[in-house]
Amino acid sequence: MKDNFSRTRMKKVLILGGTTEARLLAGRLAARGDLDIVLSLAGRTAEPAEQPVPVRRGGFGGAEGLASHLRDQHIDLLIDATHPYAAQISRNAEAAARLSGVPAFALRRTAWEPVAGDRWHLVADAKEAVAVLGNEPRRVFLALGRQEIGPFAKAPQHSYVIRSVDPIEPPLNVPDAEYILARGPFAEADERRLLAERRINTIVAKNSGGSATYGKIAAARELGIDMILFRRPDVPDMPSVETVAEAVTMVDHLTASATRKRGV
Repeated sequence: MKDNFSRTRMKKVLILGGTTEARLLAGRLAARGDLDIVLSLAGRTAEPAEQPVPVRRGGFGGAEGLASHLRDQHIDLLIDATHPYAAQISRNAEAAARLSGVPAFALRRTAWEPVAGDRWHLVADAKEAVAVLGNEPRRVFLALGRQEIGPFAKAPQHSYVIRSVDPIEPPLNVPDAEYILARGPFAEADERRLLAERRINTIVAKNSGGSATYGKIAAARELGIDMILFRRPDVPDMPSVETVAEAVTMVDHLTASATRKRGV
């Protein structure tokens, strides 16, 4: 890979973020004082969480646009710490790293796995989730982003509780919908209380992995609630780690390796 590391300037790291792990990683790296960190957000969240480093918002113009940005900004290391369902961004990151010669790796959460008592139904997307819900009226908890809500308007026989970070605009065109604005993490006890009070019998969500939103999975298991989960999309083949601590180690490895190549 191309050696962009310099003897005289701080190494520049671009983190493609939007996840809790990206924010934590940015904070860990920035606190060291030996790296120049920029966190990139796609801009889909209207009010993103406060970040510990400078933030760039918006797209790059595909893989070639990202590759140009890496070269133009003299980025030394690219880290894909996007959401597990941001598959296109991950594909662009892998391609951009190849095109530019910039070292890159991914920080990817491990997917949740079903255990005894879970009542999971795996689907490809919201359209298939609507089909699995069926015609019999259900009380449905939608724990999805606003981009995935629209197809549920075709199933107005169900009652919906919809939780999202940003307001759902326009609201779902169904007769019975309650909206909750909230940002994780969500404790299991709180999730169990919410599901019981709203008499939820079905949850629709993504298999996001991690601990921040696992509470609803555990609560659904205890309450005997059906889970309709989106399958994880395929991601490109690139070096990856699963935790922030492993990501910090990977950063050290890549930067040290590049420095040795230069004979510093």
